Amino acid sequence: MHCFEYGRGEQPELNKYCEEVFYYQRKKKVPATELRLPYIVSSRMNPLLIENLLKDNYPVLLEGIHCTYYLFNNQLKSRKVLVRLHNVEYEYYAQLAKSTRDFYKKIYYKRESRLLKKYESVVSEKAKFIAVSMKDKETYETIFGANDIEFLPVFLPFDKVQSEKGKGNFCLYHGNLSVAENEKSALWLLENVFSEIDIPFVIAGKNPSSFLKKRAEKNRNVQLVQNPSQKEMEELIKNAHIHLLPSFNSTGIKIKLLNALFNGRFIITNAVSLGRTELGSLCYIAENAKQYIEQIREIKELSFSENEIFKRKDILDKLYNNGKNAKQLMKWL
Repeated sequence: MHCFEYGRGEQPELNKYCEEVFYYQRKKKVPATELRLPYIVSSRMNPLLIENLLKDNYPVLLEGIHCTYYLFNNQLKSRKVLVRLHNVEYEYYAQLAKSTRDFYKKIYYKRESRLLKKYESVVSEKAKFIAVSMKDKETYETIFGANDIEFLPVFLPFDKVQSEKGKGNFCLYHGNLSVAENEKSALWLLENVFSEIDIPFVIAGKNPSSFLKKRAEKNRNVQLVQNPSQKEMEELIKNAHIHLLPSFNSTGIKIKLLNALFNGRFIITNAVSLGRTELGSLCYIAENAKQYIEQIREIKELSFSENEIFKRKDILDKLYNNGKNAKQLMKWL
């Protein structure tokens, strides 16, 4: 396994599964000659990486567009290479630009999106690609003309539905709050939904901004849980009555939505969040604040039933079966 380390340190856990683990430093600054490339790519160029990859002739699985530079410049041309997409990255960065309130980040995201669109159009012809959603697969086929791309669901750390019957007593939005899109969703709920109804609402996640903190403090029925531990987050997801998961980003697949489906009760989300998936029948759909408010008022009186759990098991166990999906990945490799 070859991976980039930039703050989290080496992970001894990986040694249980890998014969060898190589770590490389991600660049904080890149030379002017590399500015024509997306930063997420140029910051992961490392001559030692390609030197190590060329020591054998094994198939190569690249996680994300981020690590594909040596595919892009044809140094892996003689190898069998699979690229696991995380998103359609140029779309993802364009939507980050729309979501952020920071002027300089907005400029960076727009530039990165423009460079990524050019980069992805070239690299999409150089290997087999594996998309995490049908929408991303179709985008690569129609926008970039990719002719060797497949869909494979994401691998998840949870492999069985553990939602509990009954009722909780609060609504929950959770996510990495330092990500512009997630902050935008939390603020939208605060300003458009919970300003109109008096129901307990918890926002939980990593590194909320001072702006979000101040906005949450203004509403007496809102609790902001900053940087919860994994155990605390699991308890919040398990005990919430309704998960509110609006999204303004249509790329990839929303892990927080899957987490709520496997481990939580009722979910209200929008069509953008669901994308081209089979998960719509397991959620309540709302596209504006009025619909969210109406759905919350209806669902708060309901009890999550055994039948709801059975429906989730029937769909999720087939689609997000880690063992079955790993076997398919191995066939492609």
